[in-house]
Amino acid sequence: MEVNPLKDRLKDRLKDKNIILASGSPRRKQILEELGLSFSIEIRKVIESYPSHLSPPEVALYLAKLKAEPFKKDLGEQDILITGDTIVCLDNEILGKPKDREEAFEMLSKLSQKEHQVISSVHLSSKEKSVDFKDITTVHFDKLSNSEIDYYLDYYQPFDKAGAYGIQEWIGQIGIKKIEGSFYTVMGMPTHLIYENLMKF
Repeated sequence: MEVNPLKDRLKDRLKDKNIILASGSPRRKQILEELGLSFSIEIRKVIESYPSHLSPPEVALYLAKLKAEPFKKDLGEQDILITGDTIVCLDNEILGKPKDREEAFEMLSKLSQKEHQVISSVHLSSKEKSVDFKDITTVHFDKLSNSEIDYYLDYYQPFDKAGAYGIQEWIGQIGIKKIEGSFYTVMGMPTHLIYENLMKF
């Protein structure tokens, strides 16, 4: 097997650290694995509410930090905790995870033929310090027919996804005509910023 010294550089730099991903998202898990990281997954429940006066980017950062709160007292000397949040914003309205199929249909109908922003934030924390960062990508949807939305909801059931869609799934393949920014930010984690900040952490 061919060895990639660049891919191993981040893993080597963090070899004495215990990386914890506080997320049940299979997409975030996949992204960190592709960066070459070794990590464990641990999820602790929080109520994801936020002050109403916050702007969408501030909401994403607030929620990423909120998810780290249950871990604060338990982090050891070698632990690095990764928490994150992704929100979809259309005309300054935050589209969270749909509560049911009807709301998911409504969200995708709103996104049809429009551009929106996806904001992914990350909070890295250890016993001694923390750092926050975010990235914003603009996504342009083509027109989605009712039958296309119905098919996607029936077969992919994207009810655990902000904005009711996953860019890497069928709806992204047929419905997204352009993005401005990082594909991985829309998936849920800005990989270039993760790499950069973990190398310095």
